[in-house]
Amino acid sequence: MTKPNVTVVILTKNEERHIARCLDSVASFATQCLVVDSGSTDRTMEIAREKGATVLENPWINYATQMNWGIDRVPAEADWVMRLDADEYITEPLAQEIVQKLGGLGDEIDGVYVSRRMTFLRKRIRFGGIFPVRVLRLFRNGRGRCENRWMDEHILVPGQTADFDGELIDDNHNSLAWWTEKHNGYSNREVVDLLNLEYGFMPHETVADLKGGQQAGVKRWLKEKVYANMPTGSRALAYFLYRYVLRLGFLDGREGAAFHFLQGFWYRYLVDMKLFEVKRHMERTGADVETAIRDVLGIQLQPQPPASPAKPAKLG
Repeated sequence: MTKPNVTVVILTKNEERHIARCLDSVASFATQCLVVDSGSTDRTMEIAREKGATVLENPWINYATQMNWGIDRVPAEADWVMRLDADEYITEPLAQEIVQKLGGLGDEIDGVYVSRRMTFLRKRIRFGGIFPVRVLRLFRNGRGRCENRWMDEHILVPGQTADFDGELIDDNHNSLAWWTEKHNGYSNREVVDLLNLEYGFMPHETVADLKGGQQAGVKRWLKEKVYANMPTGSRALAYFLYRYVLRLGFLDGREGAAFHFLQGFWYRYLVDMKLFEVKRHMERTGADVETAIRDVLGIQLQPQPPASPAKPAKLG
C-alpha cells in the first residue's frame, strides 16, 4: 500500500518545551510539517527547523483564522492534512494506524476521527465523563477547514468520516500559573461566542448542526441549546457537580480534583461573570455589543474571511 502524503499543521507561540516531542511523534507518517508561529520569543522556531519542519510566521487573530491560514498553505500534492497542537503528541498505536489504514480509505471519506486524552499536572485524567473525546484531526486536502468561531473550534468537512481507534495525548508541561492565564484568555473568547449566539453580529458555524450524532456535534448542541439557556452562575456549579460526583471525577485524585474544579467550575463561572460584565456595560453606556466586547474584554473584532464555496461545512 502506498504511503499517503500527509502534511501536519501545528500552531505555535513559545512552545520550546513541547515542539520537538510533537514533531517526533508524527515522523513515521508525516511527509511535511508546517509550523505556523505567531511571535515566539523562545527557541520554538529554531527547534522546529532543526527537526525539518517548514516554519511560517503570521500575526495572531484567533485560532480558527490562524489554522485556516495554515491549511491554505498546505502543498497541493498533499493527500491529507492533520491538525495538531504543539503540546499534543501522537501515540505509537495511532501513528501505526495512520500508516496502515489512511491510504486505504475510499474517496468518499473526507475526515478521520481519533480519540484525544489529556493530562493535568502530569497526571492522566480518566474520569469526569469528558475523556477520551472524539476529534476530527485528519482530513483530505482541500476538503476541510476550521469552523469560524472564537473558541472550541472543530474541523468541518463536507463528506463522510471514518473512525480510527488510536489516541493523541494533550500533555502540557507548563505551570499552573500559565494554565490559569491561558484559560483567562479562553474565557474572553468564549464570551464572544456566547454573545454571538444571542446577538448574531458574526457568521455562526457550529458542529451542533451535524447530522448523525457525532460526539462533537452532540456536545456542542448540549452546550449551545441546553447549557447556554440555563441560569448563569448556577450552571457552572451544576456542571462541576455532574463531572465530579455523578461522573466520578473524584477518583482522579488531587490532580483531578484541581482539574475538575478549575476547568469545570472556576472557568465556567469566570465565563458567566465576564458575560454579565459585558452586558452590564452595554446597559450602562448604551454601547453596542461589538463596542462592549472591545471595551470590556479588549478584543477588537475583525471581519472574518468568507467561507470558500469549495469547502462547504456540513460535518465536523
